[in-house]
Amino acid sequence: MTRERGPAASTVGRVTHVLVTGGAGFIGTHVTAALLDAGHEVRVLDSAHPAAHRGPLPRDVHGAPLVRGDVRDSSTVAGMLQGIDVVVHQAAMVGLGVDLNDLPDYVGCNDLGTAVLLAGMARQGVHRLVLASSMVVYGEGAYTCPQDGPVRPAAREVSALASRRFEPACPLCGSELTPDLVDEDARLDPRSVYAATKLAQEHLSAAWARQTGGSVAALRYHNVYGPGMPKDTPYSGVAAIFRSSLEAGRAPRVFEDGGQRRDFVHVSDVARANVAALDAEVTGFRPFNVASGRAATVGEMAAELAGAVDGPRPVVTGEFRLGDVRHIVASPARSAAELGFTASTALAAGMAEFAHAALRR
Repeated sequence: MTRERGPAASTVGRVTHVLVTGGAGFIGTHVTAALLDAGHEVRVLDSAHPAAHRGPLPRDVHGAPLVRGDVRDSSTVAGMLQGIDVVVHQAAMVGLGVDLNDLPDYVGCNDLGTAVLLAGMARQGVHRLVLASSMVVYGEGAYTCPQDGPVRPAAREVSALASRRFEPACPLCGSELTPDLVDEDARLDPRSVYAATKLAQEHLSAAWARQTGGSVAALRYHNVYGPGMPKDTPYSGVAAIFRSSLEAGRAPRVFEDGGQRRDFVHVSDVARANVAALDAEVTGFRPFNVASGRAATVGEMAAELAGAVDGPRPVVTGEFRLGDVRHIVASPARSAAELGFTASTALAAGMAEFAHAALRR
């Protein structure tokens, strides 16, 4: 199905030829649509990885030609880069996955795939990259201790989580901490396999930028939700998992005590951030939070979603996953100042739409 584009007059002199990797996935389809609407020429590469796709790929994505292929294949990458000005790299395995048996797939798809892509870009003189990174590179968010000031808590221990002591304590004095907004200059501390691979993507692209003189806008997505999320898969986001439960008439099961603070960002805002990053003048490697700066707990998000469909109220289970962090909410200041991007979809409105939106099966 072909998508109508925005007026060409608004992009005269600025039309770029863009390759979107992973462009048939959840976020990638929205990014592709937004780039087309902005007047750019887009082609899409997607591997149809089973973690994201259960059926065959379409022939195009909103009218942009789609090629099925893997970014780990250098000949495929070479062909797709012909005539390209900018790469928007969305292709990746996401989420915490099932168990450590997923580890080779995460490293292969995310890190080897990025390395092959960057090598191809260097060979063909493509010097601009918009990288889909993630807030998981931070580990825990920012915290302040009333006695010791800004601190970085250690990883939470199984014994504490099993005893329902979910809040991290000050590593210096043991006091209760106050969560704060994390900015792009925070120390990076990945705490899961997925997080480690996303940070490796950043390191690889930063090295590529230094050696080639290229530019990288690394967009650290926070908790993305919206139409087209994959459902009924261990790689789904928490919003899609809750949606699936409500569709089946079951109460969403909220882990820990439901008080985990997150920054939920609608996929339409994420797509706009990619367009803004493509249009911005970025020098070298530069990370940007793609976030609203507005905290909401996982319990609040589940309640908004259940209320939107008049479904059963969420159940707080006390269960936990060791790779999860407690609080992570971002400062959107740099994206606003340097990209001109501000997330606009409020949680209540976004969840009301998402409650009835089509998901990817």
